[in-house]
Amino acid sequence: MPGTLYLVPNLLGVVNPARVLPAYTLEVARRLTHWAVETPKSARAFLKTAGVAIPIASLDIQALDAGNTAALLAPARDGGDVGLLSDAGCPGVADPGAALVAEAHASGVRVVPLVGPSAILLALMAAGMNGQRFAFHGYLPVKPAARAQALQRLEQASRAHDCTQLFIETPYRNAAMLQTLAEALQPNTAVCIAADLTLPTETIERHPARAWRAQDHARFDKRPAIFLLEA
Repeated sequence: MPGTLYLVPNLLGVVNPARVLPAYTLEVARRLTHWAVETPKSARAFLKTAGVAIPIASLDIQALDAGNTAALLAPARDGGDVGLLSDAGCPGVADPGAALVAEAHASGVRVVPLVGPSAILLALMAAGMNGQRFAFHGYLPVKPAARAQALQRLEQASRAHDCTQLFIETPYRNAAMLQTLAEALQPNTAVCIAADLTLPTETIERHPARAWRAQDHARFDKRPAIFLLEA
């Protein structure tokens, strides 16, 4: 019988794992010896923080690659279990891993998603926006003019389809993104930023676009964040 591919959520930053990960998720992570990961160094740090008793150096930790999904699942096809881990949050959700999960289904390997933090869902929960229809767009264009146009298209889509729009930005460009949001959107369009989710410095703020013009945007720089808008 094939084994199981466990989808193990990672922390969103430096925090006590017990604060955000259920006991069962930690239990599974502590016993797995085969891992497919986004970044081996980050994975080893997570496993150490999670309290893995097995010597980390003895674990089979391999980096995800588009061409090695079959090899990564070999232990599971032979009856063992494999853990899938991204650098932060839930694997396969705005993070690598979907190809490995698809390979597992095709190979008859059981797939088990474990409970843990997803910045996208946490931000959506906290924004007070439409949680019935929403779309995540990843990164928007870097150049100011193209970024403003992309935001206006998202605003139009939100209004036309009653759909919350979510996206992210490289942390050191958060202030620039907020400035563009304030200037490019209609004054009453709701804009929310959720920064440092699950961490002691967590900040979640929602204002109309016009109100963001008077805000100190620099205080959000260099902080992982999710942006949301609803027209």
